[in-house]
Amino acid sequence: MNRQSHWRLTVVLAVLAMIAVACGNGDTTDTTGAAADTTAVAADTTAAAADTTAAAADTTATGGDMTCEATVGFIGPITGEVAFIGEVQLNWFNYALDTWNEEMGYDFQMVEGDSQFVTAQSATLAQQFLDNEAMVAAVGPAGSDQVDAAGAVFDAGDPNFTFISPSATRVGLAGSYQGMFRTVPTDADQGPTTADFMIAQGSESVFMVDDQSSYSTGLADSVQENLETAGVSVTRESVSQDTTDFSALVGTIPDDATFVYLPWQVAANGQIFANQMAEQGKEAVIFGSDGMDSEDFTRPGSYVASFAPDIAFVEGSESLLEGYLEQYDNTNTFGPPVYAGARVIFEAIDRVCTAGETPDRANVQAEVRNTDEETSILGSPISFTEDGDLAEGRFFIFQIEEDGTKTLVE
Repeated sequence: MNRQSHWRLTVVLAVLAMIAVACGNGDTTDTTGAAADTTAVAADTTAAAADTTAAAADTTATGGDMTCEATVGFIGPITGEVAFIGEVQLNWFNYALDTWNEEMGYDFQMVEGDSQFVTAQSATLAQQFLDNEAMVAAVGPAGSDQVDAAGAVFDAGDPNFTFISPSATRVGLAGSYQGMFRTVPTDADQGPTTADFMIAQGSESVFMVDDQSSYSTGLADSVQENLETAGVSVTRESVSQDTTDFSALVGTIPDDATFVYLPWQVAANGQIFANQMAEQGKEAVIFGSDGMDSEDFTRPGSYVASFAPDIAFVEGSESLLEGYLEQYDNTNTFGPPVYAGARVIFEAIDRVCTAGETPDRANVQAEVRNTDEETSILGSPISFTEDGDLAEGRFFIFQIEEDGTKTLVE
């Protein structure tokens, strides 16, 4: 039985009940007066029925037997050194929200938070989101260190607060916080994928530089372990993300190095490194991690890993991309996982409303855990492990062409 039929049946029963009461009460000798009263009651009830039917139609348009309302947050580096990530992620979040509200007839609200790619700011935003009682969940933060900062606040303040990272890949991160999920695979996938590709290219020597962040060191450890297990010689160095002059470091790259591996989060630094390699005549090929998958890094012939495909070539996602590009100027692989995460939250809220409950942090988190999408904008299913990791995911490898475009090679 649909919801409108349920309302109408309820109204009919109410009318019959009122008529029965009117007929059963009052002076039995005054049948004319009773009939008049009953007619008035019936008329009033008919009017009420019309109002109720209209109300039913209204509530059906906004989520069924109750109005479905919720606020969802977004945390990302909208400004700062990796704004190329945050700007696109925010655009994809807004696109997901607008298309969802239009599709469902809802009016979900959002609050955006600019982490600036700073851990302290991520923690501050997490507390602000917790203090917003209307907010049931959030998408973000973007980086692993920022997730750590926000996650500690969420866990301490309300473990039922759900946050889905669309780009943090450090192994073990999701299992550290009750409310964390992610729509990208982990470095447990990225490390072996990267190493296997280098090995397949015949590498015997790799020069590696981490940027001292937990993301970078963890990923470098994984790639190094896999390379050395295969007998590849690895030379490893470490620099701060604040470093912008790499000339001395570039000078130490072994002449027999096939690849220079940069698991960095600031792609612009990777471009500086590449330029200084060219100045010194170093011919090793740069391989960048997913953090280097940016328009800020354009060294032709280089490779970058990515946790998401180019959705222009994902069957069923072409129209989503076209709709997005009608509203926003640019995109990259950091955007679609945001859309996927936002939809997971929106659909979880909708399931709560459909069950006749008012969305809150606990029941929304329970429904997020129940997510089981057969496919997604990423061209792959979305469900989560017990720890909140993406159950199915893989990394892709792109090569940068002379014109700056990227070609999928694996």
